[in-house]
Amino acid sequence: MSVETPEKWFDPEATTFGDRLAGARELAGMTQAQLAKRLGVKKKTMDDWENDVRDPRAMRLSMLAGLLNVSLLWLLTGKGDGPGDMPDPTSFVRSGHQLLDEVRAVSAQMKLNAERLERVERELQDLLKADDAGAA
Repeated sequence: MSVETPEKWFDPEATTFGDRLAGARELAGMTQAQLAKRLGVKKKTMDDWENDVRDPRAMRLSMLAGLLNVSLLWLLTGKGDGPGDMPDPTSFVRSGHQLLDEVRAVSAQMKLNAERLERVERELQDLLKADDAGAA
């Protein structure tokens, strides 16, 4: 399958699973052999899938969707997030670093709050001791 642009190859009414698989693979810049190797299957198996001779098992379907950065629903039906619709995986990496920074900031704030709480508790205990001593 030769893919020029996503608009020219994908028609949800006309494409088969094999068409979607081949198109997404090509848009991902992989050959059949490269994708087959990453999946741990033979190139012939990949060819059979793309030509709708055989269907992959559920675990391989999930792996295909992940490797091709498409939703499983799209791969199976043509509906949902296809090539170019899924979020950029690197955005999760940046978000992960941002979350880690926030966790560190909250942790530092919690340490300061704990120290402040200990200080206020000591002051309260001293005040209560002074009140008890004055009442006696």
